[in-house]
Amino acid sequence: MMTSPGPLPGAADAGAAPGAAAPVSLSPSRAGDFMQCPLLYRFRVIDRLPEKPSAAATRGTLVHAVLERLFDHPAAERTAPRAKALVPGQWERLLEAKPELAELFPDGDGGEALARWLAEAEALVERWFTLEDPTRLEPVEREFFVEAELESGLRLRGIIDRVDVAATGEVRIVDYKTGKAPRPEYAEGALFQMKFYALVVWRLKQVVPRRLQLVYLGSGDVLTYDPVPADLERVERKLHALWEAIREATETGDWRPRPTKLCGWCDHRAVCPEFGGTPPVYPLPVVPRAAVPRPAGSPERPADS
Repeated sequence: MMTSPGPLPGAADAGAAPGAAAPVSLSPSRAGDFMQCPLLYRFRVIDRLPEKPSAAATRGTLVHAVLERLFDHPAAERTAPRAKALVPGQWERLLEAKPELAELFPDGDGGEALARWLAEAEALVERWFTLEDPTRLEPVEREFFVEAELESGLRLRGIIDRVDVAATGEVRIVDYKTGKAPRPEYAEGALFQMKFYALVVWRLKQVVPRRLQLVYLGSGDVLTYDPVPADLERVERKLHALWEAIREATETGDWRPRPTKLCGWCDHRAVCPEFGGTPPVYPLPVVPRAAVPRPAGSPERPADS
């Protein structure tokens, strides 16, 4: 069974501890935030501004919980009806952990919105059975926290949905997505997260995963990729460049917005200068840009994924 080292003494996950703090590690989601919009990264990691719960994101969390818990049952009991029956109980567990999620479904409609939402979650769970056969799977890890520190000192961390290991020792990393598969021209961006995880596993266990698998429950597609060391070395170089850009922005306080069509879904438009807002006072000490040392040959900004 694969294992990961525990958190380093005194290390706090960027975006998890209360109060403003400089980032100490990089995860796929936070890397994606910075590549999408540096200012969004600042709002989430440095300022830790609150965000309203999303019905779509919460449904994804619910479906992930159901698919994780299904493997608690013997193989013969991992059926679609059993999985769908887990949905209400896992929703109650989510509500208990985060009571604010109840705000997603006001009582005024007699519970119809919640019923539709739960039915959508059940449909996603049921579709999974057309893509994989859980009676033939015995994951070695589920919701697996991994963390590795590279030789440079950059700490990478994340949570892998599922890890399968064949009898021959080959590793498969699986991630569930409740949305639809991207168009082919955007597949590389979708695989960035998986290559990130593969890099962490490689550095932890000195084994390159045999296969990366994205299971899109929204469209019923499965995207697979078989990485090689050269792929993961490129990802490692990209992450170093990304972290250098984050480090510089953290020290100078220079977090520039990058407007895209995704801005329409952002919770922070009221404090974004692109929409006439003013960001909160920067809570960390600022070093003038000219005074920030840069390693020789380091890029100005990493390329977008």
